[in-house]
Amino acid sequence: MRLYEPVVDAARRTPHALAVDAPDGRLDYAALDRLAGRYAAALTARGARPGDRVVLWAAKSLHGVALMQGCLRAGVLYVPVSSANPPPRVARIAAACTAVLVVTDEEGAEAAADAGDQAPPCTTFGELLAGAEGVPVPEPVTGSPDDAAYILFTSGSTGDPKGVCLSHRNALSFVRWAVGELGIGPHDRLSNHAPFNFDLSVFDLYAAFLAGASVHLVPEHLAYAPAQLLGFVTDHELTVWYSVPSALTLLMTRGGLLERPAPPSLRVCVFAGEPFPPVPLRRLRGAWPRVRLFNWYGPTETNVCTSHEVRDADLATGRALPIGTACSGDTLHLGEPEPGRRGRELLVSGPTVMLGYWGAPPQHGPYATGDLVEADGEGLLEYLGRRDQMVKIRGNRVELGEIEAALGLHPRVREVAVLVDGEGVEARLHAVVVPEPDAGPDLLDLKRWSAQRLPSYMMLDSLSLVGELPRTDNGKTDRRVLGQALRPQGPPR
Repeated sequence: MRLYEPVVDAARRTPHALAVDAPDGRLDYAALDRLAGRYAAALTARGARPGDRVVLWAAKSLHGVALMQGCLRAGVLYVPVSSANPPPRVARIAAACTAVLVVTDEEGAEAAADAGDQAPPCTTFGELLAGAEGVPVPEPVTGSPDDAAYILFTSGSTGDPKGVCLSHRNALSFVRWAVGELGIGPHDRLSNHAPFNFDLSVFDLYAAFLAGASVHLVPEHLAYAPAQLLGFVTDHELTVWYSVPSALTLLMTRGGLLERPAPPSLRVCVFAGEPFPPVPLRRLRGAWPRVRLFNWYGPTETNVCTSHEVRDADLATGRALPIGTACSGDTLHLGEPEPGRRGRELLVSGPTVMLGYWGAPPQHGPYATGDLVEADGEGLLEYLGRRDQMVKIRGNRVELGEIEAALGLHPRVREVAVLVDGEGVEARLHAVVVPEPDAGPDLLDLKRWSAQRLPSYMMLDSLSLVGELPRTDNGKTDRRVLGQALRPQGPPR
């Protein structure tokens, strides 16, 4: 199967069922099928051929979804880029994947015009369709499920965007498992909180299409507007929610989630992308007692490769929530133990593992995630942190993720990020904490807490309390911004 087939099938079986609800309107399956066909014709008229790349740089919309479907039918790889990206970065991505076309909306076209030579040549959705008037809709390209379908660009360690190339099989292996695990059917209404360039959106779109359900696109301006976002969940009678934990935390602390009854239609809530601190998770369970909660894990390179359904016993332990066991048909491997390091690196093999990075050799063998894990007494994996967050403090190797995990268990800590200030013998540990509303911890509180859970060389040296942590476009903690704006100026008084 290829990723366009679920929409084609749904258009035949239930043409008038709602497929996409977006800021610019609604499409049933028959209309989505027709619009996708028009885009396939438009791409072909522009000279795009199977294997070419088309960048989609626009706010989420019906036309964005239809263009992605049109690319799949034409055998073209789509490359989604969030509308929040500045034109120079879009140009770098388009150059990196040698895109034949950059498609944008009116706002993107204006931004590109203002940026001049720093922006790539762009065409709007309207211009693309207008150039294909009278062009017959081509038959969808057939091929192998292992053909590349799309590229998701992530931040690279060198500062240049890095393209994760994924196949039809990669996506559908995960999506088929997810539809079965969550029991998604035609009457479900799924949210789409993540931007299209974030791998969480793969579930939102393709699980809905595979099940013949509907997907409701959360507009960018609502994604982190807590009161309006909670209203969106209720007004659209969503049955399945999927987002990063920070979005749910925001709904609790600033959106009034804890003061309202649970949305009556909501039956499943899934979170992924970062650890969910235990205290707000317990509050979410208290507010939504009948909603199934799932913790999913997996880097962009594997999509979701482990899953754990939250149990009452998990919330009573005071430990971090497990990331669970293998899913999506994948197999997990643990790297060799390293002296002085807790846990072992998680490696993943199986059908969801990417084809490779664009422009680099294909991926062979298990993918090394760079994440450290260890199994608990039940065989459930616990996430410990990143290998690349290892630093040298007072002569000892330290995983910042391990410190964050310990501090995140403190009842007055809502969120935390740990930074290193200085180098060599001058290196010091600084915590940036978002406190619970009632009262935040002070440095002495956290030192006492840590002393019961961490060795002495992992004790904090300084502390900042902030209203919220800076976020990337994907909703994860932006460590680069923290390092620039929140670096401590010296030891606490």
